[in-house]
Amino acid sequence: MLKFIARENMALTLSAFAAGLFALAGISWGLWIDSLVILFDGAYSLVSLALSLLSLYAARVVRRPASDDYPFGHGAVEPLVIAVKGLVIALVCVLSMISALVSLFEGGRPVDADMALVFAAVSVAGCFAVWLYLVWANGRTGSGLLLAEHRQWLMDTALSAAVLVGFGAAWWLEQSRWSALAVYADPLMMVLISGYFVTVPLKMLTGAVRELMRAAPPAGLTEEVHEALTSVGLEPEQVRMAKVGPDLMLEISLPANWPGKAGRLKREVTGLLAGLPVRPAVFIRGLA
Repeated sequence: MLKFIARENMALTLSAFAAGLFALAGISWGLWIDSLVILFDGAYSLVSLALSLLSLYAARVVRRPASDDYPFGHGAVEPLVIAVKGLVIALVCVLSMISALVSLFEGGRPVDADMALVFAAVSVAGCFAVWLYLVWANGRTGSGLLLAEHRQWLMDTALSAAVLVGFGAAWWLEQSRWSALAVYADPLMMVLISGYFVTVPLKMLTGAVRELMRAAPPAGLTEEVHEALTSVGLEPEQVRMAKVGPDLMLEISLPANWPGKAGRLKREVTGLLAGLPVRPAVFIRGLA
């Protein structure tokens, strides 16, 4: 457990540090060459920094033990933070799209494609490296916060790659007879990128809200739990479950003639689910 906590904290700290670097570079470079897309990239990284720090704080809160005020612990902090992340990133995408549309209708904006290509290439390499590390770290921890974090960096990597391709096209236009159209490349890229990527934070938001409302867990996790419970004689219809952050809550209904003790069953179920990337909380009702 201590190794899990250390790895999660290290990954979140690295993510926050990298986001700070990319934010500083993106905003500075975007202002220098007057590029909406690069400014968006920097602003997104700045938002990522704030959200990564929020995730780091949430990772500590989630591990706090249950108390009189919070008898079921603080697991709901995880989906709450992910919902905030999704909402903020979606808002950044929408505002960036509006700004780009205004720029398009005003006749576009000239951008130094050579300098933009340099930034985009460095950004793709850096974001991809951070994303790879977070995927590796999440594979060893199963943390919902790290899952949201590496999705965030995947979006940043894809954004940087789209910028690289877009400015490559803008550079080609500048060398061609259609050079007058190059001024539309930057805002047009911004409209396409923000319109496409707004779906990513909306999915994050939807999933987090489902957890906060105690919806059924994902199908894969549900199937794993049912397979484990059949070994102790429990049928799927006897079990209701909900995943809230790192906590998996199970309510088991037993018939009056169940041939065993509730306490022993609870320990067996908890042991069977110990290998899953969740903290099982087992409740038994219906015993006479």
